[in-house]
Amino acid sequence: MTTPSSKAGTKGVPRATRERQVLAAATEEFGRRGYEATTVAAVATRVGVTKPLLHHYFGSKQDLYLACLNPVGDRLLHAIRTAMAEPASAVRPTALRVLHALFTALDGQREAWFVLYDATLPPDSDAARRAAYYRRAIDDLAATGTADLLRTTGSSDPLDADALTYAWRGLCTALVRWWVNHPDQSPEAMTQRCARLFASGRILLATDDEIA
Repeated sequence: MTTPSSKAGTKGVPRATRERQVLAAATEEFGRRGYEATTVAAVATRVGVTKPLLHHYFGSKQDLYLACLNPVGDRLLHAIRTAMAEPASAVRPTALRVLHALFTALDGQREAWFVLYDATLPPDSDAARRAAYYRRAIDDLAATGTADLLRTTGSSDPLDADALTYAWRGLCTALVRWWVNHPDQSPEAMTQRCARLFASGRILLATDDEIA
């Protein structure tokens, strides 16, 4: 009996399974190498399928990128929004809840963060516009959180808020990059490490009177 084309795969592997394998491999390639340096042929080779078959499944390289980007962007936005909506906790403040949510959402696919923050995307392309949409949405959430934090210190300067949002984005990227290089570190371990780093930062910036 002939297998319907919608379910057909390669070498006895169902198409849906092959597609998941392709997306996992492509997300890692785009995250590690960037859009410009990633080739459809390299992704196909990793999965063990032909380049024409991959094009048949996903279309162009840009279509494949978007198929990787959209679930990652949606997952990260959902994770951040959920973390920020949780009640304030003395055990884990908002910043740590957001970081824990990011680490949890990226666990098993850590390079996916860099799919969103890819500087090699073709300008004015659908890929660049879609990635920019997700980055703006994440920045808007960060801006809300940083503005709330600054208000607790008595600062209402919009430039302070903008600078802190920029710094927060860089911090998240740096932490994820470090995490990629330390695959043994779990999301919980990373969150606890961030808590220790933040505590050290408070001590570093404290005045002598505050330390005493």
